[in-house]
Amino acid sequence: MSIDLFVTDEQDYVVMDIAKWSTLAEAALREEGVRGAAEVSLIFADEATIADLNERFMGKSGPTDVLSFPIDDEPLFAGRFPDAGGTGPGEQLVPEIPQLVGDIVICPSVAERNAVDHEVTFEDEIALLVVHGVLHLLGWDHMIDEEAERMEAREQEILNRYYRLRIVK
Repeated sequence: MSIDLFVTDEQDYVVMDIAKWSTLAEAALREEGVRGAAEVSLIFADEATIADLNERFMGKSGPTDVLSFPIDDEPLFAGRFPDAGGTGPGEQLVPEIPQLVGDIVICPSVAERNAVDHEVTFEDEIALLVVHGVLHLLGWDHMIDEEAERMEAREQEILNRYYRLRIVK
């Protein structure tokens, strides 16, 4: 089984290279140990959409560059179906069901403003946001300085390995 990425461009600000960002997101997921059947959504949204999500789920007003929504469900366990009892003759295993990792929403127009502020290209900023969003889905955080430093270092490792060296030519 593989990682299924559902990538959609739901904004009109700039045309996004869906294949490029899907490849980077999948590489980051694999680098972080995601194996087997897994599903992730990567959505490029407009400012109104991300502002609404930011207010509803984060309690903050206005648009932001990236939001991650991890799905915290425990993976299903193997065993007999339907009672999931112990192993034995005639055992019927539950089919492998994809782990729903979560959703990442990125706003390209906010990312472009941030790219100017950070003195990087628009594509570099989007790449950072894709990796940043993946790490958040997988439990990384940056609420305290020590966590932020570890997360930023991990982002750079992934970007160096999969974005700077292989994806962008």
